Amino acid sequence: MLTPQFSVFEILMLLCFAVSWPVSIIKALRTKVVKGKSPFFMMIIILGYAFGIVNKILHNFDIVTFLWAFNMLLVSVDLFLYYRFIKNEG
Repeated sequence: MLTPQFSVFEILMLLCFAVSWPVSIIKALRTKVVKGKSPFFMMIIILGYAFGIVNKILHNFDIVTFLWAFNMLLVSVDLFLYYRFIKNEG
């Protein structure tokens, strides 16, 4: 019988990130100010999550893969909000 081999530290890292990105998203939604955010940085983070997901799919697919995808979704929302609100800043 297969038993899942979750990495507790991987889960904790992803949960910490999953808490911090909504803070950034909520601030952008509340203030509509995105000055100081770096879209290039967010794209690199999204790419890093994509590589993490590919690694999980190829080598160790488990439920934690969905945490990687959820975090990537959160950063993508933040990046979307950046482009949505940056045009309002002049």
